Order: sequence, then C-alpha cells, then structure tokens
Amino acid sequence: MSAFTYLGDRRRRAHRRRPRSAAAMAAGILALSFAVNPLPRVHAAEMASAASTSVQVLKDSYSPGAITVRAGDTVTWTNVDTTPGNGHTVTSSGRGPLKSPSFGQGGAFSYTFSTAGSYPYYCAIHPDMTGTVTVN
Repeated sequence: MSAFTYLGDRRRRAHRRRPRSAAAMAAGILALSFAVNPLPRVHAAEMASAASTSVQVLKDSYSPGAITVRAGDTVTWTNVDTTPGNGHTVTSSGRGPLKSPSFGQGGAFSYTFSTAGSYPYYCAIHPDMTGTVTVN
C-alpha cells in the first residue's frame, strides 16, 4: 500500500465525518442560542387586540361626530342614510389619510389609525358634514 493511497483513504474518511460534525455543531449553536436568549414571553396585556369603533353616517351628520381611539384601532363608517341614492365620503381635511370613495346606503369604509394625532374629516359630497378622530 502506497503512502499516497493511504492519505487519500484517510482524507475520504475524514471528509465523511465532517457532515456529522457540522450538523452536531449547528445543533449545538442553535441550542445555545435559545439558552442564552430564549423566545420572548407574551403577556396577556400585550396580547390585547386592537379595538374597532363604529361611526354611523346619517343624512347630514356623522354619529358620533367626535371619537377618541388608540393607535392601532380601526374605525368603520357605515352609511345608514335612508335617502335613496344619497352617497357619502370620509375625506381628511388637509393632507390627512382619509380618502374614501363615495359609498351608498349600507356601504362602509374602514381605516386603521397607526399614529397619534387629531384627524378632522368631512363628506366631500356634503361639506357641512364633519367629524374628528383623536388617536392617543
């Protein structure tokens, strides 16, 4: 048996062991990472889901006209106007985020507020209809 053949066999044997060593090393690193930095625990207070608030869109007003919600809450405006064909919108005053299309009787528009602030809005079809959402 020549030295060259022996070294070749030895390299092959060592190479065969590496995948097992690499897998064992990866498993060890993974286990150690959880021991050092375990998964965060979620407390019941943190699991509280975002709230949903409803606003009725009437013939000439929003009810309630002013609401206060928390960041992450969703507000849904529903058109309960009984006048046939009377559409409404929810449109921000200025550069705000509210820009609904016109929605008729039974239609609705929802928006989730993510940033604290005051959000005045109006109906683009009936500009005297106004409301305000305050987000804490």
